[in-house]
Amino acid sequence: MNNLIPFIDLKQQYKLHQEVFEKAIREVCVSGSFVLGPEVERFEGRFADYIGVRESVGVASGTDALRLACQAIGIGCEDEVLIPANTFIASVLAVSDLGATVVLVDVDPETFLVDMDDAERKLTSRTKAIMPVHLYGQSVNMDAVAIFADKHNLIIIEDACQSHGAMWGTQRTGSYGSVGCFSFYPAKNLGAFGDGGLVTTNDQRIAGQLRLLRNYGSVKKYAHEVPGTNSRLDSMQAAVLNIKMDYLDDWNMKRFLAALRYADGLKNIEFIKVPVFDHNDSTRHVFHLFVIQCERREELMVYLNDHGVQCGVHYPVPVHLHRASKSLRLSVGSLPVAEMLADSILSLPMFPEIKDEQIDVVVNTIKRFYEE
Repeated sequence: MNNLIPFIDLKQQYKLHQEVFEKAIREVCVSGSFVLGPEVERFEGRFADYIGVRESVGVASGTDALRLACQAIGIGCEDEVLIPANTFIASVLAVSDLGATVVLVDVDPETFLVDMDDAERKLTSRTKAIMPVHLYGQSVNMDAVAIFADKHNLIIIEDACQSHGAMWGTQRTGSYGSVGCFSFYPAKNLGAFGDGGLVTTNDQRIAGQLRLLRNYGSVKKYAHEVPGTNSRLDSMQAAVLNIKMDYLDDWNMKRFLAALRYADGLKNIEFIKVPVFDHNDSTRHVFHLFVIQCERREELMVYLNDHGVQCGVHYPVPVHLHRASKSLRLSVGSLPVAEMLADSILSLPMFPEIKDEQIDVVVNTIKRFYEE
């Protein structure tokens, strides 16, 4: 279908900046430095400055960022970590892989983010940390999280894998917690040409531990101080990210403007609920995804796809109901808001280069569906 509206258009972004991307990649090839090295160090420094922290440590993926961050702050088999139930499974695996206990917290039905009242109910004497997830690009209320964590002496692990550049108050996501974890999966607001991740922190000790853990437990070659792993950001991805850093704020603003157009176009459709966000503040939500709630979701998805509009669901199965999550021993009804969202949410096309005309086609196609 020639007039297909893609869910995301990475090819268009590449074509717009092809010359500078290819020049950077050639320079890495000529340098012969492919793993860690100057490009990674440059990106780590730039990203730390952007987020507003002292340290950042590049790793191989967002999942590794979460897992290694948890390991570096000492999460272990005696500990429980509070995690919102509406999230990608990587948030959970990062904790369970270390032998710690995942305690899932339900989410707010308006924001889809962690419900701090439910977090209070889920506390035990073993609770060591809370992992607020800045889902879909929207920042969690970090004032509330900080008060809660201080009250109960908890570590804050920020999952900022979808919120590059988002802010709460005067600080960017990834700067509030003991650690902030980012993914550079290609579809993210700041995406590489493959996998990549990074951990931010203001604690030099944690940063030092992360540098050990990502490189087989070694800083000096063949001198291994702790049991580590192979999780290093490579130079090619860092070179691409260094270029994309220059465009991130502009791209985020374009996403915000696209979200405003969607929200205005869909606001009067009885069967649709648009995201709750401040239309006068472009900093709190950077719209990695534009997620609506809708009736007859499955039928609408088929209709949109049949009419040339790609869409997705993030996420169709609540994290506690996957077969991989059997050890959590949670059944249907355990986390009612997260389960309700999994049955009703729909992600519409969202990328910086999306045109107003394309958004209007999506909106009008949804309107026609509910009118027929």
